[in-house]
Amino acid sequence: MIIQKTEHQIELIRIACRIVGDTLSLMKSKVCVGITTKELDTIAHDFIVSKGATPSFLNFDGFPASICTSVNEVVVHGIPNNYALKEGDIIGIDIGACYKGYHGDAARTFCVGQVSKSIQNLVEVTKQCFYNGVEGLRAGDRVGKISSRVEALAKQHHYGIVKELVGHGVGANLHEDPQIPNYGHLDSGEYLPVSSVIAVEPMINLGRSDIRMLDDDWTIITADRKPSAHYENTILIKNDGIELLTLMEEER
Repeated sequence: MIIQKTEHQIELIRIACRIVGDTLSLMKSKVCVGITTKELDTIAHDFIVSKGATPSFLNFDGFPASICTSVNEVVVHGIPNNYALKEGDIIGIDIGACYKGYHGDAARTFCVGQVSKSIQNLVEVTKQCFYNGVEGLRAGDRVGKISSRVEALAKQHHYGIVKELVGHGVGANLHEDPQIPNYGHLDSGEYLPVSSVIAVEPMINLGRSDIRMLDDDWTIITADRKPSAHYENTILIKNDGIELLTLMEEER
């Protein structure tokens, strides 16, 4: 069941989401050759806590870190460790923050130094898949409006679309109804009511769509080991459109 949020709940979600966006801005400023993903995790954790929030991902179903750091062929759920970023890497950073019991959730893929043109295009198209998916969205539309538009743009560029992982509702729980696939038919899926809050998150592969999980039971990688990009925002559904809640400082 999709939960419609009260004005008070929406305000708490807005604050959580602003913290997430600010943390992503901080991550963008810190991503560089030589920094480890564990160092990024520590910086993000300390910043989120300093804002009066808690990291949503830390200990979520046993996840051992505050953010997900997914490098190159890692699609999502990469666990921060001692890997030092290298020139030409890309890193997807997924962040959740919980403020007074309500969550915000967003992700960006950042380039480390100079990356190849093909990878740069992948990162940019993944971002555009998000915006294509939510363009013109409003209360009363079906989830399939998002799904079909994400799929159409990814297919136009001959990229693989991850199908096993989906976007989701956000609120008092990090993951709520509805599920939001990145593929599907225009007239499919649940209807989105006013004052619902969802996270839309295209996960797009440079190669095939196939994925597999590593032995840590968290890290998801592309089966062909080609790079993958991730772009996510939490959004509020309104009668006259949407409100993007997790924009980075430079995107507002």
